[in-house]
Amino acid sequence: MSLALRAKQSYRPTFSQRMGNHAAHALHLFVQFTGPIISITCVTDYRAEHERVAEREKRPMESAIRNTIIKFEQEFLGRGPDEVRALVARDLVVVRLKGVLTPAERQLAKTAEGVEMVKQLRQNLIAQGRDKLCEQVSEITGAKVLGLFTDIDVQLGERVFVFTVDREIQNSSR
Repeated sequence: MSLALRAKQSYRPTFSQRMGNHAAHALHLFVQFTGPIISITCVTDYRAEHERVAEREKRPMESAIRNTIIKFEQEFLGRGPDEVRALVARDLVVVRLKGVLTPAERQLAKTAEGVEMVKQLRQNLIAQGRDKLCEQVSEITGAKVLGLFTDIDVQLGERVFVFTVDREIQNSSR
C-alpha cells in the first residue's frame, strides 16, 4: 500500500524574525510522501531568486543592444558579425562580436602591416559612427553613455565594445 500526499505551505517571517540581508523573505516548504520515501524541499534563498528574476528582466535590454550593434555593423561597416553577445553589468554594457572581418581584411591580417592597417581602418570607422552608436545605446538603457571603448583582435576576428554609463542600469525592459 502506498500513500501519496503532497503538501505545500508558504510562510513569510515577521520583521523580528528577519536577520538583515541574511534572512529569507519567503520560505516555501514542499513535502512529498511516496511509500517509504519522504522528500522535503525548502527554498529560502531570496537573494538568489531576486537575482534570477533581475537577470531575466535584463535579457530584453541585452537583446535590443545586441540587435542595435548588429544593425550598426551591417549599415555602417558593410558586414554584420557572425555572433554577438551583450552583457549589462551595473554601469557597463559589454558587447562581444565574433566573425567581424571581411575576406579582404582576413587576407590583410596575414602580415604585421596588414594587422595594423585593419585595426586603424576599423578604429576610424567606429570614430565616425561613435555618436550614433552611443545615442542608440543610451535610448535602450535609459542612461547617458559617458564613454565607448573598443578593440579588435584581428587574428581571432573578434571585437569588443565597452560602454560606460552615468549610473547603474536598472533591470527593466525598455
